Amino acid sequence: MELRCKGNSIGWSYPTYLDTFNDSRLSIKQSDKYSQLVLTSPSAADTGSYSCWVIVCDGTEYKDNLFVPSAIHFEIVYLRPDRTAVVPCRVTDPQAKVSLHREVPPQEITTNGTQLTYDPTKGFVLLNPSPEHQGVFYCKALSGKSFPSGAPFVSLGVSPGSVRDGDNVNVTCRVLGEPEEDVSFTWSYPGQDRRPVHVQTSWRLVNRGMSHTTRLSQSVMTVEDVETIDFGNYICSAKNQYGETSVSINIVSK
Repeated sequence: MELRCKGNSIGWSYPTYLDTFNDSRLSIKQSDKYSQLVLTSPSAADTGSYSCWVIVCDGTEYKDNLFVPSAIHFEIVYLRPDRTAVVPCRVTDPQAKVSLHREVPPQEITTNGTQLTYDPTKGFVLLNPSPEHQGVFYCKALSGKSFPSGAPFVSLGVSPGSVRDGDNVNVTCRVLGEPEEDVSFTWSYPGQDRRPVHVQTSWRLVNRGMSHTTRLSQSVMTVEDVETIDFGNYICSAKNQYGETSVSINIVSK
């Protein structure tokens, strides 16, 4: 599997276990014009999120994988009434809030200290397994850590993905942060000072479960009836009390 990201200073994010186990199948090469990530002999166990970004300034990168990596994504747990059974949801952060969920019917299974307990080094422990525990289950984890105090982490996207003359285009700039964290946005774009655009900025609180709320701030630039002068780099700058982050996306004619 080969991924390329255009730019001369590129950061990558990929499943953390590839670092944890020092996997020699993964290599990253940087050239003058692009960065190349290569994963040889990929399998289903390598399923996950792979992304890249342009590094516009020096800073600390934050990467977290709350669950201990495993090559097995679906595990069968045998239930025997005479011994405990473990649903293997091990986490890398002892402070993480972990919950067990049943797929059908959808419900959260709460720990009670007698029938079901949780051990971060093992997972959920069924002390006296019974037929009512049969089914398909999955785990959720939420870090006990807050968002790091620093400049905003910004994501930038465009829709539609393929743009032609005459289309209407939305460029969306998003920031996730603490509920009380105010974010302001500024834009730089190819048709600046030559054509009108519409920019709408908003924010809302998002309940992520287990009593954890984050703030989603976003600015959406709408360019109507796209023409030649509108193709090029769109730069969104997001600023909070700790600093400012700028990201860019290139819109080309298809």
